[in-house]
Amino acid sequence: MKQTQIGGRNIIQINGLTIETDGLANVSVSNGNVVVNGKLIKGIKDCSNITIKGNIGPLKVTGNVEVEGNVDGDIDAGGSVSCGDVSGSIDAGGSVHAKNAKQNIDAGGSVHIG
Repeated sequence: MKQTQIGGRNIIQINGLTIETDGLANVSVSNGNVVVNGKLIKGIKDCSNITIKGNIGPLKVTGNVEVEGNVDGDIDAGGSVSCGDVSGSIDAGGSVHAKNAKQNIDAGGSVHIG
């Protein structure tokens, strides 16, 4: 999954599926379902590794996630997390690599900040 922002709109792509949203999207990917800003978009078969390019709102995924940008809100991931700045907390089942986190970090693996 990747997300980029074009003129105030975000474009999220997941396995060829393109989703456009206004502003920072609140994204949840769980049990093969993709929910953006509270709206069920479409079920996908593989959501174990997700990549987002650009800034994003709160994020909840069941697998690993890499955000090539910042997260405005919390991250809840079943696997590992790699990201820029996070304005909220991070809860990860695996390792966490973040530039900065403003609140708590709970990780099942190692934590690297900076």
